Amino acid sequence: MASLGAVERGQPSAFLEVDGDEAAIDALYYERGWSDGLPIVPPTPERVAAMVAAFPRGADEVLGHVLPRRGIATIETIAVNAVMAGCRPEYFPVVVAAVEAVLDEAFNLHGVQATTCPVSPMIVVNGPIAGRIGLNGGSGVFGPGWRANATIGRALRLVLLNVGGGVPGGLDKATQAHPGKYTLCIAENEAANPWQPLHVERGFRADQNVVTVFGAVSVINACDHTSKLPESMIALLAGPMAHSGLTQPFFSGSVVYVLCPEHAQFLAAAGYSKDRLRRALFDRAKLPRELMRLCPEWAQLVKRHRPDQFADQSKDFDALAKPEDLSIVVAGGTGPHSAFIPGWSDSVVPVSRIIETAS
Repeated sequence: MASLGAVERGQPSAFLEVDGDEAAIDALYYERGWSDGLPIVPPTPERVAAMVAAFPRGADEVLGHVLPRRGIATIETIAVNAVMAGCRPEYFPVVVAAVEAVLDEAFNLHGVQATTCPVSPMIVVNGPIAGRIGLNGGSGVFGPGWRANATIGRALRLVLLNVGGGVPGGLDKATQAHPGKYTLCIAENEAANPWQPLHVERGFRADQNVVTVFGAVSVINACDHTSKLPESMIALLAGPMAHSGLTQPFFSGSVVYVLCPEHAQFLAAAGYSKDRLRRALFDRAKLPRELMRLCPEWAQLVKRHRPDQFADQSKDFDALAKPEDLSIVVAGGTGPHSAFIPGWSDSVVPVSRIIETAS
């Protein structure tokens, strides 16, 4: 017999008894729709208590309602899902901060959870805690091999599933989704960043531990191993931004460029600050005027959402509404590959939260 913390509809203090071993428990959770399809770690009372103990607030504290189902997120219900995801207790403060961030109204979690677009929260972690808990910001940053990255992102997804009701084909209407819906959590490679790290740029101290969440539609590779001039590299990097403006016309809102250290250091050495780079990428990321003729329905979107650009027939269209919609993060290892990450909607705003720790 195993005693498990129930996760259905975010019930904070209910338990159920299950006959059988951990494989039987995992099968039961899968049958009830409480997993993301991967095997789960059974959230026994002992494991949940150890997770809660790693955070400086009580188990019953309510953080808010997780949309669209409006399940109640308490420290305990988040801990249950963190255990299921395979988190270690030292990861738990990051999970709580990520949940708090997506619950902020500015993030528009209802839209993110219920849209047909393949959008998912992306977690970016800054500060000393990243190194302390083994979060990867280097080689293979978006890939497998790092427990902290994999399980922190997965814990947030399980909260959105079990407490928020984001069940694929149910309240989650994503037509195809994307692999980031399993987990999407990275650390910034601050040691290789020639500029201010993301959290400092957003108003925090360098020694503070901070989570920032973005609405991420996909991860698009941007390779440039030939450019000798910064203008050439910027032109190549702007290509995926223009593509995003075409597939998400005038709705994409906030977007992220995760620059590899090689690209970031090359551009910084050429005299580009983040602000100058943002403006240069914005100026280069254009959509051809010819699209008006080829796709009249698309032209109506332009007219509705960017009437100023619709009026001037001599210019191409900006892929983004303004340079400030572009966030720049430095992550990855050796090699000339960066990643552009489109956003979903201008109703989704990046949100940052300080990570509270017990010590």
